[in-house]
Amino acid sequence: MFKFVTYSPFYTLVPTYECFNWCAYCNFRTDPGQSPWLTLADAKAQLQHFQGQAIEILVLSGEVHPASRRRPDWFQRIYDICELALSMGFLPHTNAGPLSWPEMVRLKEVNVSMGLMLEQLHDHLPVHKQAPSKVPGVRLQQLEWAGKLQIPFTTGLLLGIGETQADRRETLQAISRVHNRWGHIQEVILQPYSPGHRQSWEAPGFNLQQLPEVISTARRLLPPGITLQIPPNLVLGTPSLLRDCVEAGARDLGGIGPKDEVNPDYTHPYYRSLVEILAPGGWKLLPRLPVYPQFDGWLSTRLQKLVKKWRSDLAIRIRM
Repeated sequence: MFKFVTYSPFYTLVPTYECFNWCAYCNFRTDPGQSPWLTLADAKAQLQHFQGQAIEILVLSGEVHPASRRRPDWFQRIYDICELALSMGFLPHTNAGPLSWPEMVRLKEVNVSMGLMLEQLHDHLPVHKQAPSKVPGVRLQQLEWAGKLQIPFTTGLLLGIGETQADRRETLQAISRVHNRWGHIQEVILQPYSPGHRQSWEAPGFNLQQLPEVISTARRLLPPGITLQIPPNLVLGTPSLLRDCVEAGARDLGGIGPKDEVNPDYTHPYYRSLVEILAPGGWKLLPRLPVYPQFDGWLSTRLQKLVKKWRSDLAIRIRM
């Protein structure tokens, strides 16, 4: 009898790569003013290419400083891209760094879920010295606000950036406390730091052999309703490692699409290769939506209608 692991068929739209943070391990950002913003015409052209292939549109953006005069235009561009994706039948999920309360309220109108990595609660990590929005309190507040606003949410840990095992436990416990108050966290990503060609930090990647143990610890500390997610393109050292991670408690592989914008040096594996890796362990890979069924009632009538259509389409696809 098969056991199930899920993934999201997705495509990423990047409104801008510019970011006022400077994280030493980052392979995504450019300096402010050095990245042209994605136009709606270009976004539409990209989306047209992936109709019939992707369900989720991840709107992933670098951050414009909250005090910048350009911040309202930046936010409006993100909103408009989400609105465009919805109008074309996709389900948007936005991760654009910490947002204000009014920004979160507005984006809830055009997103079925949202996300923000907590990374680590340790506030003295050298890699975050020049990253003001990586202050743990700012990011924890975002998780709280998402709960109050009933936004289905994804967060996670970045592993191997200078934290200790105690730091990881503390971060997981903080996520657990927030979820126990609001019940809104769909997934926690356990993302191993993986070196890339654009970063400035010279450090080895996270020891992947430790990942199953980290997953097992996270499964013990987090409420059972939270799904653990691992990015398969970062853990495919050996086929058995991915299966070990699943056996330890990971049940989702996140978005599988053309490119990992955050880790561009690591290509997403093909669906068929993942199926072949998981099959010997009795695991079956199934597509999912970016919002879990228990959260459908939190969505607006408009979003619920589109989600219902996708759930029906997926049910047919899975039976085929």
